[in-house]
Amino acid sequence: MKNKATEVTRRAKKIRMLLMDVDGTLTNGDVCLLSMPDGSAEELKIFNAHDGAGLVLAHIMGIKTGLITGRKSAAMERRARDMKMDYVFQGQPKKVAAYEEILRETGVTDEEVAYVGDDLPDLPLLGRAGLAVAVGNAVEEVKRAAHYVTARDGGNGALREVVELILKAQGRWKDAVPRALA
Repeated sequence: MKNKATEVTRRAKKIRMLLMDVDGTLTNGDVCLLSMPDGSAEELKIFNAHDGAGLVLAHIMGIKTGLITGRKSAAMERRARDMKMDYVFQGQPKKVAAYEEILRETGVTDEEVAYVGDDLPDLPLLGRAGLAVAVGNAVEEVKRAAHYVTARDGGNGALREVVELILKAQGRWKDAVPRALA
């Protein structure tokens, strides 16, 4: 186990970009639809405050963040803005093109990317990322593909856990804590 922890730390030290899926990763995976009087439906998303604080802290500490998701959501667009995310790619059933665009635009390499996912569509990016992370409630195939599996479930602090892991591996956590205080 110690050897795996050392390998995760080695990988986390190199991270400059944190990318993630949304449903099941940044949320708990529930898709809530609210029936409207006109027969349409509006989608509701619930986000964890600890995840949001962690992602804002990543921004403060100079780690770029972004999401690549198959669904489109105005709520996600708003939350990404609130969390100061650098890249928002929604409606991406195949995520590789968005991932490659981010790498081209930033000059970041695969080994400098942490990617967090929970389900089968995340496997191609997990296979490329320098630090592949599965949330605690990810499907087994994703957990097997990951370098690190969070103790927390998606939508319940898993992203905060990843930010803390990266900053601690980089020796920057003690500098980050005072910057997180209101």
